[in-house]
Amino acid sequence: MKITIIEPIGASQEKIDEFSNYLKNLNHELITYDSRPTIDEEIIKRASDSDVIVVSNLPLNSNVISACQNLKMISVAFTGFDHIDLSVCKEKNIVVCNSSGYSTDSVAELSIGLMISVLRKIVWGDNKIRELSTREGFLGTELKGKTVGVIGTGAIGVRAIELLNVFGCKVIAYSRTKKPGINYVELDELMSKSDIVTLHVPLNDETKHMINKERLDLMKPNAIVINTARGQVIDNDALADVLINKKIAGAGLDTVDMEPPLPKDYKLLDAPNTVIMPHIGYATYEALSIRTDIVFENIKKYFDEDFQNRVA
Repeated sequence: MKITIIEPIGASQEKIDEFSNYLKNLNHELITYDSRPTIDEEIIKRASDSDVIVVSNLPLNSNVISACQNLKMISVAFTGFDHIDLSVCKEKNIVVCNSSGYSTDSVAELSIGLMISVLRKIVWGDNKIRELSTREGFLGTELKGKTVGVIGTGAIGVRAIELLNVFGCKVIAYSRTKKPGINYVELDELMSKSDIVTLHVPLNDETKHMINKERLDLMKPNAIVINTARGQVIDNDALADVLINKKIAGAGLDTVDMEPPLPKDYKLLDAPNTVIMPHIGYATYEALSIRTDIVFENIKKYFDEDFQNRVA
């Protein structure tokens, strides 16, 4: 079989060499690329004769997948898989496995970091110093004692709760699947009672724009929103409106409804007390090392027909 890593996934050369040698012993071939393709035609050129491909968050639409006649398996170096056309994969019996669990700590830690950054206005303070200015009478807000509404209690949400407990927060949660020891409430109640709302759900038909204008209007004027999940879980235009009109106090976002670079007229760029990161929640040395192990193990398990992390 031909296995192709279509785009860089942050794997060390040592791990790539080790995996390549493993494949050679089974008479398989590994091809890697050190750049990210920008058009479908380039993706197809790289993947067309491959049996197994590895991608991170590179979109694979139906045209790309259909053009890869030999394709049997996709190992996704990402937790989310909404960028893969699963319906076509199911139709063509292509196995798809994700890398669930690799970024649990990194994303949960960034969530806490964004909370503190927004509450203490760290970016604002840094800008003031670089402008040779002062704090201008500024006072921040502490994380301790705040009511934090956690939406989604999968692995990342649960890890965030553990960290929030250490900071002395009161945690309430909303999730489709309940876990013991967590105080669950209805979503609208969570939105109205929380000082901080933090999102940890996947993107699907049920969660797209689950945080819409109506739910944002339920929030306290001093509350903030944190999103380290998928950008389209929030209606970002509605979020920009409530921030600009100062109906809520701030937001910390690792994702919005498009990947960077953002257009100059993107409404959230004008929103006050908003920290926007370029989708880096997963991007730590530690997480990428774990991710590499999962991606390669997914393929090994596929060879043995003992699938792990299968989503299609």
